[in-house]
Amino acid sequence: MEHVIALDVGGTGMKAALVAADGELLHQARRATGRERGPGAVVEGILDFAAELGAYGVERFGAPAAAAGVAVPGIVDEERGVAAYAANLGWRDVPLRDLLTRRLGVPVVLGHDVRTGGLAEGRIGAGRGADRFLFVPLGTGIAGAIGIDGRVEAGAHGFAGEIGHIVVRPGGTPCPCGQHGCLERFASASAVSRAWARACGDPDADAADCAKAVESGDARARTVWHEAVDALADGLVTALTLLDPRTLIIGGGLAEAGETLFTPLRDAVRRRVTFQRLPSIVPASLGDTAGCLGAGLLAWDLLTTSTTPRR
Repeated sequence: MEHVIALDVGGTGMKAALVAADGELLHQARRATGRERGPGAVVEGILDFAAELGAYGVERFGAPAAAAGVAVPGIVDEERGVAAYAANLGWRDVPLRDLLTRRLGVPVVLGHDVRTGGLAEGRIGAGRGADRFLFVPLGTGIAGAIGIDGRVEAGAHGFAGEIGHIVVRPGGTPCPCGQHGCLERFASASAVSRAWARACGDPDADAADCAKAVESGDARARTVWHEAVDALADGLVTALTLLDPRTLIIGGGLAEAGETLFTPLRDAVRRRVTFQRLPSIVPASLGDTAGCLGAGLLAWDLLTTSTTPRR
């Protein structure tokens, strides 16, 4: 069976798959990224993992993979196939596409992790059928993927979609990016976890605990949750004013709260819009398979174009 190799590289773990042309996951595997061993060991681990997937594909299907797609965190130069910067992995200008091409002997395409996951959500997940969508995962930080006619826009310099660094509270909490009051300092899953831990006095409390406390009627939790939802709505209205998406897909850890998040968020966005058209606001549907599925889509797209596509 014709297939491609898909890798989704995270800060602590890697997910991999062999993906058929129709998006079916033919084989899945996981392993630790191994960042504690240093950036060089992480790269070697990726190369070895990809080679193992390739060998498995030959054994299982009698033919090598047609191509490979890889989603990586941080700043990615997708045109050159370079992992430009990832603080949590210690990467600077890693020529990952060329290294993998030499190791695997097949065409390889590299993509930013959030844009790659957004490609899958937009094309075969919660945004299926939408000509314009915005995918926003609420995790350790907040990023975004801008979908246009089944593709995801990288921008002129590879920074398109960084909604987490819209300033929603001027002069507020410092952000590692150098600004103060960025959206991800207030509305990411990690920001909610920090705020709830302070409010309840339990340093181990997290955003999921906060959501449960909201559901049980805890006033402190409701205050924390309300402040996060308000900040998120402010950032999203800025984004939809600029982008006018038909569908707004919310994913990541905070979205696992379900309607505890989506009901107040839809209300908050609705109160803020004036002339703008309100998009459908829906939860992501692919879970933690989105990165692998998106990497597979990148690989299949690569096979249908004469040059590596921008994502």
